Amino acid sequence: MLSFLLIGSMASAQNFKLLRYDENYEFLKDSGRNFYENLKFIPLNKEKDFYLSLGGEARYEYVDFNNEDWGRLHIGHNNFLLQRYDLHADIHLGKTFRVFAQLRSALQDGRSNGPRGIDEDQLNVQNLFLDVSVWQKEDQKLIIRTGRQELDYGSGRLISVREGPNARLYFTGGKIMYSSARFSIDGFAMMVDTINTGVFDNKMSKQLNLWGAYSKIIFPKAGNLDLYYLGIQRKESLFEEGMACEKRHTVGSRFWKYGGGFIYNLEAAYQFGSFGSGNINAWTGSVDVGYSFENLKFKPTINLRNDYISGDRNKGNGNLQTFNPLYPKGGYFGFSPQVGPVNLIDIHPYATIDLLPQLKMQVDVVFNWRYSLQDGVYRPSGTLNLPGSASAERYIGTAYLANFSYSVNKYISVVSGIQYFKTGAFIDDIIPNSKDGVFFNARLGFKF
Repeated sequence: MLSFLLIGSMASAQNFKLLRYDENYEFLKDSGRNFYENLKFIPLNKEKDFYLSLGGEARYEYVDFNNEDWGRLHIGHNNFLLQRYDLHADIHLGKTFRVFAQLRSALQDGRSNGPRGIDEDQLNVQNLFLDVSVWQKEDQKLIIRTGRQELDYGSGRLISVREGPNARLYFTGGKIMYSSARFSIDGFAMMVDTINTGVFDNKMSKQLNLWGAYSKIIFPKAGNLDLYYLGIQRKESLFEEGMACEKRHTVGSRFWKYGGGFIYNLEAAYQFGSFGSGNINAWTGSVDVGYSFENLKFKPTINLRNDYISGDRNKGNGNLQTFNPLYPKGGYFGFSPQVGPVNLIDIHPYATIDLLPQLKMQVDVVFNWRYSLQDGVYRPSGTLNLPGSASAERYIGTAYLANFSYSVNKYISVVSGIQYFKTGAFIDDIIPNSKDGVFFNARLGFKF
C-alpha cells in the first residue's frame, strides 16, 4: 500500500472531482506512465483514442448522536458505523462516444432505530450512461447523455448528489449539455428511483419526476451568474398543510464568487404550481458574504449568511406557501443539520482557518427561527418533522459546530466534527422534556 501511495503521489493527475465522471485523464496519453497512471489511462488501440480509466473510493465513518430527535422518540444515545465503497470504469471510444459505469455499496451497522434512506443501499448501479458528442468546434461542444447519472448543480441548494450522507443520490434519464469558455447550459428530464436497502433492488419510478435547465455565465473578475428552471412531479407530498399530489415549478438565479478577497453567494428562487386542488406560491432568498485573507498566515476566512425560506401562512385553506428544497444537499446548514431548508429564517456566521497546509478548521453558529407560525420544522431532506401550527413560539434553537478536515495526501483524507444543538422556545413547547442534541463523527476516506 505504501509503495502504491508513493508512486501515485508523483503522478501529475488532477484532483478528484465531486462527480467522478467529470475527471479526464486523456492528458496521460503521450506521457510515460507509472503504475497508478496506468490505471487512469489504459489504451485500447494503437492510436490511443480508445481508452479505459479506472477509479474508486472507500469511506468509513463513525457517528455518535445524543438526542437526534431532541428527546421526542426517546432514542437517547445512538452510535453506529457507516461504510461506502465504489468502483468505476470510464470508457472513451474516440471523440464521439463514451460509456461511464459505477457500482456503489453503502452499508450501515448499529443504528438503534434502523438505517435511514441516506444510510444504506447495499449494492446498486450508481452511474451507467452513454455520452454522444454531436458537435464540437474549438472551445464549444454539444453532448447528449442518456442513462443513470448523478446530478449536482450550483451550491447544492436544490439539486445535490448528497456527498455528506452515506448513500448518494442519482437519477435516470436524458440530458443535453452545451458548453463554451464562458457559458454553459444543461437541459434534462429525469426519473427518480425508490431506494431500498438490499442488493440491486431499487425500483425505477417509470414516470418523469424532475425536468429543467441550468445555465452558468462567467463574468471575468466579477463572478458567475447561474440561471435555472426546475420542475418536479410527485404523487404524494407531505407538508403541514396535508398530503397531496404536487406539481411544482422553480425559477431562480445565483450570483457568486469564491477565491481570494471579497467572496459572495447570493441566491433567490420563486416556486409556483399545484398542490392537490390548491395553488403553490413559495420563495427563498439567501445572502452569504465574506472575506478571504489569502495573504495572511493561516489564510483565515470570515462569512455571514442569512436565509429566508417561506412556510405556509394559513393551514387548512388548501393553498401552499411552503418552499420545497427538491433534492437538497444534506449538510447545507451545517455538516449534520437537524433543521432543514423549509419554513426557516437563519443567521449563520462562520469562519475557516488553515492550521496547517493540510489541516483546515471551520467553526459555525446557526440561529434558527420558523418563518411562519402556521407551519412546522422540516428535516434536511425537506420532509416534515414537527408540526408547528399549534405553537405560537418562533425560535427553533441554536447550533454550534466545529469541523476539522485533514488531507494526508491526494488519496487519503480524515474529517471529524462536533455539533451541539441548544433547543429554543419552539422545540421546548412542542416536545415535553426536550433535550439538547449532541453530534460527533469521524470519517476516513480513500480515493484513487
